[in-house]
Amino acid sequence: MMVLKKKQNIWLAFLLLVLASNYTLYNTGLGLSILPSETNGVVIGSLIDFVLVMPVLFLLYKGKFSIKQAVIFAAAGCIAARFIIPVEHLQPFVAVTWAGFAIEGTIILFEILLVATLVRYMPRILADVRSTTLPDLFSFPKAIEKHASKHPIIQMFCADFLVFYYAFASWKRKERSGLTLHKDSSYIAFIIMLIHGIAIETIGIHWWLHEKSIVLSILLLMLNVYSVLFFIADMQAIRLNPVHVTSDKLYLSLGLMKRVEIRFEQIEELIEDKEQLEGKLSKDTIDFIARDFAESYPQFILKMKEPVEVTFMFGLKKHYNNIAIKADQAQEFRKMLLQGMGDNKQQVLVN
Repeated sequence: MMVLKKKQNIWLAFLLLVLASNYTLYNTGLGLSILPSETNGVVIGSLIDFVLVMPVLFLLYKGKFSIKQAVIFAAAGCIAARFIIPVEHLQPFVAVTWAGFAIEGTIILFEILLVATLVRYMPRILADVRSTTLPDLFSFPKAIEKHASKHPIIQMFCADFLVFYYAFASWKRKERSGLTLHKDSSYIAFIIMLIHGIAIETIGIHWWLHEKSIVLSILLLMLNVYSVLFFIADMQAIRLNPVHVTSDKLYLSLGLMKRVEIRFEQIEELIEDKEQLEGKLSKDTIDFIARDFAESYPQFILKMKEPVEVTFMFGLKKHYNNIAIKADQAQEFRKMLLQGMGDNKQQVLVN
């Protein structure tokens, strides 16, 4: 798997080369000049590229393999062939492209049913969220997994629900008391600057693009509106969700961008060496440092006994061996960490 990751750019280059070659063959003067009068053999080769070769190259690029993904990408290849290969050449094999549409339609229908299941269980999910003292950023995904599914579509729906909740329905909530990660930074000012930038870009580019392509202008407008809502929700989420601590766990979140649950007994070492803190963080280190206009360094690095799972926006997950943290109340945070590590170490020894 490590070899595949090192070569992932090569697989992507091959994928783009195959795609560009097929597009050039059917949609440029050079390609049409070398097409034989009998094109069935060439079209069969192109279909093999779209249905088999390109999906395999994309899976190699991702470094992850599953039958489900292979079927989805093969179906997507059928659909892509329908738009790239002219109808007059594709006519004898048009059933193959319709099979792609049928497969994708079936998958979409299945995903709609998943979302319908989620809506069905929403009252139970919200009841679970209200019954716990955990922050919503942690309790809502847990309730989703308990009653619905861990399917990626469900995870994305969960992420969108949190975006709209924090953007529209969280303004009457009071801030929880607790240690924070953002107040001594320029995070809020940075987000407001981003929102202003998006608003100005929307006004300036949307009307120009509207004259060129209505569809693109509408898509850009929708993307910009969602981006503004996301940044507003992220600002609310980081404001309303300070660090949460229980007897055995530490719940860290940085708005909607990332969150992690850390068991105190998982922490092998609390690193406070200035040289390590101000050096370049390793690839297996995730930082919980609020954005700032000035360069910021962590105050602590938690070295874990085993990798911990960090959840990013849209439910994406990745494992890390180290957690770098910059807190507003550094001494209180350090004291809390040492106490939690000590108490849980004693508990492990007793057991």
